[in-house]
Parts: sequence; C-alpha cells; structure tokens
Amino acid sequence: MGRTRAIWLLPGALAALPAYHAAYAVQYMSMAEAQKAAFAGASGFAPVAVDRAALDAAMAAVPESALGAGWSPQVFAAKKEGATEGWLIVDQVIGKAEAITYALALDAQGTVTRLDVLEYRETHGGEIRLPAWRKQFVGKTPADPLRLDADIHNISGATLSCRHVTDGVRRLLWLYAHALRSA
Repeated sequence: MGRTRAIWLLPGALAALPAYHAAYAVQYMSMAEAQKAAFAGASGFAPVAVDRAALDAAMAAVPESALGAGWSPQVFAAKKEGATEGWLIVDQVIGKAEAITYALALDAQGTVTRLDVLEYRETHGGEIRLPAWRKQFVGKTPADPLRLDADIHNISGATLSCRHVTDGVRRLLWLYAHALRSA
C-alpha cells in the first residue's frame, strides 16, 4: 500500500517543481519606474535605434556574460525641453544560469548616474540589488576600467552576478562611447 501511495503522490510533487523554481524570479522595478527614478524631470523618453554593427562591435569589445548573438539592449534618450538629458539603457546579462535585467542611467556626458536591477531570476546572488554595491558604479565613465575586485568590489556568494553585471555595464559604457555619444 505504501508503494501505491508514493506513486500516486509523484505527479503532484513533479508539478510543484516548476513553481518552486519560478519563485526566485522577482521583478523589482519596471522599465517605466526605472526611467522615472533615473530622470524624474524628463518630459519624455525617446527610443533610440542602435545599428547592428555598433551592437556587434560592443559585443566583440566586451564579450563576457552577454546573452549571445541576439544581444540587443533597449536604449532611451531622456528628453527635457527637446534636449537630451541623458540615456537609460535596459540590458540583460547571465548571472550564473539565468538572466538578470538591469537599467543603467547615464547623464548627457556618459557618466553613470544610477544602476537598478529590474528583474533577478537566480536563486543566489540577489545581494547585487543592495544600494551600497550598485552605488560603486555611480560616477564611472567609458574611460574607467570597471574590473571586478579592482575598482568594483565583489560580494561573496554573488561572484558571477557581480562579475557579469560589471561586464555588462562596461559593455554599455563602450556602446555609449562609440555609438550614442555622437547621437
């Protein structure tokens, strides 16, 4: 009788597994919330089309941890009275095995003003959301090396998330310097 009962419970236990894993996917902020947090005074956000050659060049310059050949961050110019106040770029990198969605805000000169984690899907390493870790990026420019354990501190237990977000920010700063600065 015990064996029959165990077999009967197996489908229910298996059905519960995907829900257990999905519980780790947490959306902390929407894109609209990230835009408002980064550029509260902006009158609007204009999507910016970045040509494929610039995206491929950025990927070649900083290939680590990107989501692959289809890499295509969403770029928005924050507008205020017709002038570009800055840029908000929404990107994804791989943490350990799952995607991390984040938003990088740059002022009109390409200096990082804010980094927000929009969605985190990993089971470990969510400490990258902590303000103290994200604040390390504020003030960085395309001229900064942005190397983990050199000018960006690592978080024990979140090494891959830290490394890949750092690589992603470096890639977006490269993209700014080579494709957005002149736009």
